[in-house]
Amino acid sequence: MPRHGGPATVHPGAWWLWALGLGTAATRTTNPLLLALLVAVSAYVVTTCRPRAPWARSYAAFLKLALAVLVVRLCFAVVLGSPIPGTHVVLTLPEVPLPHWAQGIRLGGRVTAEGVLFALYDGLRLAALLVCVGAANALANPQRLLKSLPGALYETGVAVVVALTFAPHLIADAQRLRAARRLRGRPDRGLRGLLQVALPVLEGALERSVALAAAMDARGYGRSADVPAPVRRTTAALTLGGLLGVCAGTYGLLTADGDRYGLPVLLVGLAAALAGLWLGGRRTPRTRYRPDPWDARALSVAASGVAVAAALVLAGSPDLNPGVVPLTAPALPLWPAAAVLLGLLPAFTAPAPREPSPAPKKEPEESS
Repeated sequence: MPRHGGPATVHPGAWWLWALGLGTAATRTTNPLLLALLVAVSAYVVTTCRPRAPWARSYAAFLKLALAVLVVRLCFAVVLGSPIPGTHVVLTLPEVPLPHWAQGIRLGGRVTAEGVLFALYDGLRLAALLVCVGAANALANPQRLLKSLPGALYETGVAVVVALTFAPHLIADAQRLRAARRLRGRPDRGLRGLLQVALPVLEGALERSVALAAAMDARGYGRSADVPAPVRRTTAALTLGGLLGVCAGTYGLLTADGDRYGLPVLLVGLAAALAGLWLGGRRTPRTRYRPDPWDARALSVAASGVAVAAALVLAGSPDLNPGVVPLTAPALPLWPAAAVLLGLLPAFTAPAPREPSPAPKKEPEESS
């Protein structure tokens, strides 16, 4: 038997690094062709690599959420207007007069093609970022990710993992109960079916919560070691300062004027945060049973996402952010598009294991 959960398991942190790399690349461009290519890359990798588990079915929900965000962004641009000036009027809505204190906001009026196109590009960027996060949720096992967290984040990680696994369990319970009602010839749709399914689902959720609380209590959850006060203060200062540095450095990288200080501040913040987490881990003594290794496949998965992010951060092509005034068709930059295709590497290095084919049934031998 394999020691670490199977021949095709990859460290969950590698999947999150890969997805965050694709998400970082999505924040650096508004080109709809590149954003569509990022979504296609993530969809292909999820289809090829995700396991058969309840938490791996969340990718479709993130796709629907991304589509809803895009539709809402377009509706806001149509109803509330757009700051982008335009000359190509698509339609004219009845404008609602607003009081003087609401200057700068309008309801209705002219809807231009330039404003709608700008809203479409902006909404596609946010939708692609949501799809990348959904890919990480569908590929990374949350329980195994919890085992890989440092000791300082263990309690926070437990809360996050419980929250992430709550919705898939509810969906699985609802599907199981609806199938049982259909087998018994009872209605499973409409308000009546919803009310009769909701109570057993809630009861199952409460039973799982009580069982989880008992299991955590039996394993000594929440225990802490005695740490001197200076070490606690140093840990808090390093962690808080490091997180502030990470936020400031990330903001600098995402803005046009902060490229000079963004990367150094981000690196210093990361170093301080990691030092604080290392010191904070001394308060939570715990062991890991069969820890997930960072093998060659995990490193290749993480490296592909980091390579995509680095390529689009360093790319200086004007086609990354096409303009809408005047109206022009976006062009596909070749080198950034080739860099995005590097995100397909996990589909070849870490595919999901194939299910074994059933053994052929032997025919009974005839008795002489």
